[in-house]
Amino acid sequence: MATFISVQSKKASEVDLAKPLCKFIQQTYPAGEAQADHSRAAEELNKLRKSAVGRPLDKHESSLETLMRYYDQLCSIEPKFPFSENQICVTFTWKDAFDKGSLFGGSVKLGLASLGYEKTCVLFNCGALASQIASEQNLDNDEGLKTAAKHYQFASGAFQHIKDTVLSALNREPTVDISPDTVGTLSLIMLAQAQEVFFLKATRDKMKDAIIAKLANQAADYYGDAFKQCQYKDTLPKYFYFQEVFPVLAAKHCIMQANAEYHQSILAKQQKKFGEEIGRLQHASDLVKTVASRYDEYVNVKDLSDKISRALTAAKKDNDFIYHDRVPDLKDLDPIGKASLVKSTSVVVPISQKFTDLFEKMVPLAVQQSLSLYNQRKADLVNRSIAQMREATNLANGVLASLNLPAAIEDVSGDSVPQSILQKSKSVIEQGGIQTIDQLIKELPELLQRNREILDESLRLLGEEEATDNDLRTKFKERWQRTPSSELYKPLRTEGANFSNILDKAIQADGHVKERYQTHRDTISLLCKPEPELNAAIPSANPAKTMQGSEVVSVLRSLLASLDEVKKEREQLENDLKSVNFDMTSKFLTALAQDGAINEEAISVTELDRIYGSLTHKVQETLKKQDELLKNIQNAHQEFSKMKQSNSESNLREDVLKNLAVANDNFVELVANLKEGTKFYNELTEILLKFQNKCSDIVFARKTERDELLKDLQQSIAREPSAPSIPSQPAYQTAAAGGSKPAASTTPTPAPRTMVSSKPQPPARPPPPMISTANTVPAPVSTATGATASPAGSSPAITGPSQAQGPPYPTYPGYPGYCQMPVPVGYNPYTYGQYNLPYAPQMYQNPGQAPYPGPQQPGYPYPQQPYYPQQ
Repeated sequence: MATFISVQSKKASEVDLAKPLCKFIQQTYPAGEAQADHSRAAEELNKLRKSAVGRPLDKHESSLETLMRYYDQLCSIEPKFPFSENQICVTFTWKDAFDKGSLFGGSVKLGLASLGYEKTCVLFNCGALASQIASEQNLDNDEGLKTAAKHYQFASGAFQHIKDTVLSALNREPTVDISPDTVGTLSLIMLAQAQEVFFLKATRDKMKDAIIAKLANQAADYYGDAFKQCQYKDTLPKYFYFQEVFPVLAAKHCIMQANAEYHQSILAKQQKKFGEEIGRLQHASDLVKTVASRYDEYVNVKDLSDKISRALTAAKKDNDFIYHDRVPDLKDLDPIGKASLVKSTSVVVPISQKFTDLFEKMVPLAVQQSLSLYNQRKADLVNRSIAQMREATNLANGVLASLNLPAAIEDVSGDSVPQSILQKSKSVIEQGGIQTIDQLIKELPELLQRNREILDESLRLLGEEEATDNDLRTKFKERWQRTPSSELYKPLRTEGANFSNILDKAIQADGHVKERYQTHRDTISLLCKPEPELNAAIPSANPAKTMQGSEVVSVLRSLLASLDEVKKEREQLENDLKSVNFDMTSKFLTALAQDGAINEEAISVTELDRIYGSLTHKVQETLKKQDELLKNIQNAHQEFSKMKQSNSESNLREDVLKNLAVANDNFVELVANLKEGTKFYNELTEILLKFQNKCSDIVFARKTERDELLKDLQQSIAREPSAPSIPSQPAYQTAAAGGSKPAASTTPTPAPRTMVSSKPQPPARPPPPMISTANTVPAPVSTATGATASPAGSSPAITGPSQAQGPPYPTYPGYPGYCQMPVPVGYNPYTYGQYNLPYAPQMYQNPGQAPYPGPQQPGYPYPQQPYYPQQ
């Protein structure tokens, strides 16, 4: 059942891209290094097209990478070169991928002077080649399954993207192979095959049967939808390609459904629903029989059929003799759930990881000139508006200075706190006074420390995972095949370094604020005192009593307050004018591509009016408002001057009042700066938390990948054969090998142990040593190869050695010594002598055999051998 559907690639006619592009570059750009660079880039683009679509491509990742790089390059040059019939006219001709045409008429092809058509056809070939690469994968290993699933999902996404964009890209009827109906069907087929690959992976990994059943049922759904879509479209069955695809889709639908029923039957058996088990197996058997009878030439279901038949036979037998459970009808069975693990990969440029834009620095000359003129117009407008506002502000300050305002009206009583100072004092006290500043300054280190801890923790996660990766890479060397963490974390570490620099600059800004606060702290503290204390701290004077409660003073204060509001409004307008930023490159590129020329003045004036129109209108309003205020202030001051009398004693008092006014301004500014700092730290905390989540996510993914890789490595190492440790030769065998015979003893000599060799030969059973020196038979001698020599005239036995003979397995605490297993005829245990079994074998004894030796006793390097009497 390894039949997978792949899509044929489209064939393109040869096109020379270099000549028309170089001609356009020469006409548009002045002679120089830039023109030469762009011309060389055009030549490289032409070579890239020949490599991508000018020759048959191998079913390999490198070929797909070339195709994707060419597609990305087409997307990047689309706004830079006006490909059209009246600009750069290049006709791209492509043949239909499926329609082979007639014997005399040839295959269907279409040629369009449209870069969108070229992009569509190249993306079609990307999807087609991805499907071909996926179908060539070895699905017996995880790497092949992952690669196949990835490519099938990419192919599905490529065909889906064509379905969504082809009509708008071509502005005419496309060939049938890239029509929305066709590529929509192909996208669904690729998605179904990706789901089937996940089913195979789950089956291979022996996941739970409930999960496997859902995966298979979802795959059956996808195949069924694709088959229906093929049937409902009138144009598709005309293709010979789809005539071959139809039976495969139908067969895969039945096979996936049969797999779903089979695994659901296992689940039913586990739940002791034996009737449901039989019902599902019968349905699965019927589905497989349908495939075998109708689509046997396309897919092979013998293995699946045998597996289902065996399960059905066993289930019926158990139910008939034991359970007697009623078998429900097919319509009464609960529907099997579905689980989709696949998704069409979205086409997001660049789709190639190795893409480098050949025309990265290229901007058409007309666009450059238009941008330069636009920036000049923008700078003139902004500078003119700011200059008007600053000139008006300077004029207002000069007028007030000449009138000695607002100092002249700060104090008209001489023995009490001026009302303006009281208002400022009240405002400062309401805002918390110096306690507010102290609290805000106290919170700054805490906020800074919080951000620093988040950043340090994020970098610590990266550092620990990177250290672990380096240790494992050092341990496993070339076996540790994955991207080094040091390379993977470079962008994150760069981002972390930027955050660290931001925190350092914030610390410097905090220092400046604290220094300024210490300079003005005493005056601000004086402003926070109650009215009696504040009045006592201000020197008294005796100005003219006629100024108390004067109406003209109130008018002047009101006018000055209005003027202050105008100044604040101007400051905000200036910031707004400076902060506006808008890139006109895309506007000019679009205009150039559509019209072939750029009407810079019309576009720039329109955009500048749209962006800055409201701001310039507000600037003019502030100018008019200031003129009116200054005129009224001058009139009111003339009346005030007539009423005021000169008094030299008030000079000291006026200085104190001015300092208090300055203290109020500093308090407002310090509070604003500290609140801005607090807001900055809080916003930075959110950004750093996102950064920390990003770090923790990638570290978690790397840990998961590391665990899987370690598991695979451990399994592969466990499967590798390892040679056993062979103990040194016993002293009695060494003596025998040296030619000297041990002295006769009344104690029987243990039988010699056979040494393990690369190709051991089972020896004949040696006779026990004789007590009589006259008839003593020498013990067998180990040869150079480790095999034991047999007596003359005897041949090596083909069966295993009798009783306690065997390789010299060492004895471990808790494990008995080596014992002979009952061996079937023709079985040779010596062929497995190189493996050191990690388990304790069972004890078997033949009738009349002496007991097997127990655990090794201290002082004996090897287990004692029983004495076998002479037969």
